[in-house]
Amino acid sequence: MGGIEVLGLAAGAMTTAAFVPQALRTWRTGSARDFSLPMLLLFCAGLSLWLVYGVMINSASVVAANAITLPLAAYILWVKLRRSR
Repeated sequence: MGGIEVLGLAAGAMTTAAFVPQALRTWRTGSARDFSLPMLLLFCAGLSLWLVYGVMINSASVVAANAITLPLAAYILWVKLRRSR
């Protein structure tokens, strides 16, 4: 694994770790009221595209970061949609 991939893994770990508190708060409170629905939709779509891109270019760092963050963001989106009905 080269230095560039290590840099990507570090960046992915940091951005993913930054999102974990949001998911935990949503889990504890059962509310995603403070999140914008358009932002969550775009964020999940973007993460999905990054994940596909990472697979296509065979980048472990891109795949790992997005494969972990996407379920966290999707959970928040699910809570947001469930509570908005």
